[in-house]
Amino acid sequence: MVTFSYELFGKKVFVAGHNGMVGSAIVRKLADQHCTIMTADRRQLDLADAGQTKRWFEKNRPEVVVHAAGKVGGISANNSLPVDFLCENLHLELNVISAAHNTGVERLLFLGSSCIYPKLANQPIREEELLAGPLEPTNEWYAVAKIAGLKMCQAYRRQYGDDFISAMPTNLFGPGDNYHPEHSHVPAALLSRFHEAKLTKAPSVTIWGSGKPLREFLYVDDLADACVFLLKNYSDHIPINIGAGSDLSIREFAEAVAETVDYKGQFIFDTSKPDGTPRKLLDSSRLNSLGWQSRTSLREGLAATYRDFLQGGGRHTRISADQVASAR
Repeated sequence: MVTFSYELFGKKVFVAGHNGMVGSAIVRKLADQHCTIMTADRRQLDLADAGQTKRWFEKNRPEVVVHAAGKVGGISANNSLPVDFLCENLHLELNVISAAHNTGVERLLFLGSSCIYPKLANQPIREEELLAGPLEPTNEWYAVAKIAGLKMCQAYRRQYGDDFISAMPTNLFGPGDNYHPEHSHVPAALLSRFHEAKLTKAPSVTIWGSGKPLREFLYVDDLADACVFLLKNYSDHIPINIGAGSDLSIREFAEAVAETVDYKGQFIFDTSKPDGTPRKLLDSSRLNSLGWQSRTSLREGLAATYRDFLQGGGRHTRISADQVASAR
C-alpha cells in the first residue's frame, strides 16, 4: 500500500446517516478533528430522492463524505423485506455517491458490511474473498446492495480518479442501536430480551438458532475511530476490513450480555430458526498494518451499551417495521 496522508482540519465533512448508531458515533469522533461537521435529517434531506440529494450537495458543497446511511436489520428483517433492503440501499448509494462525484467531493468513505462475503468464506476473511462464492441466503439482498455500493466507489475511482474508498465493518454494537425485538441485530436483540426478562422475572429467554455460530463483535466507537483513521491514512480501490480481531460463539456472547444485564435465567435455543453463516471473522491485518487496532473490550463495550439503553439513548424497544431503517 502506498503511504497516504489527508488532513481533516478545516474540512466540511458530511455524515450521511448521522442519527443511526454508526453515523452518530462517527459524528462524536469527528468532534476532535477541528472540521465542520455537516448533517441533515430526513425532514431536511431525503437521500432516497435523487433530486433533493443533488440540490443539497450543490448548495452545501461538502469536501468529505461518510456514507453511513442505510436500511439495516437482522435475519428476520432481511428475510421478510428483501425488496426494501435491496432497493432502498441501492437508491441511497447511487444518489450520494453520484452527487459526491458531480460536486467534486475530495474524499468519500462508503461503509459496507461483513455480510458481503461468501457464506463459506475462508476464515479469517480477507478482502480478496469478495465474490468468491455464494452469499448467505438470509441476508443476500442487503449484501448485494452493499457490494453494489462498494463497486460504485471502485468504478468512480477507475473512470474518474475520484478518491472514494470502502470499509467493511464486522458485527457492531453500542449506543444508539436499534432494539426492535424482531428487526434488530444480535447484540441489541439479546440485550433488550434479557433486560425485559429480568424485569418480568422470566425463567428463560429464547434465542434464535443453535448458539453455535461464531461471530466477531466490534464496539461502534472503535469503528468510528477506524473510519476517521482511514479518511486520514488510506486511499486504495481495495475495500478494507474493520474488525476486533477475535470471535466467540453466539452462546458465549449471550452469556456475556446476560452477565452485563444481570439476568440469571436460562437460555432456550430455537433451532427451527436459521443460524446464518457458521463463522464470520474478518482478517483486519491490512488495517492493522497501517497502525490501527480496536481498543474497547467486549465487556467494556457491553457495559457502555447497557448504560445507554437504560438512559433511553438507544432505539425504542417496540417500533414498527417501517422505522427500522437508519435515520437519513
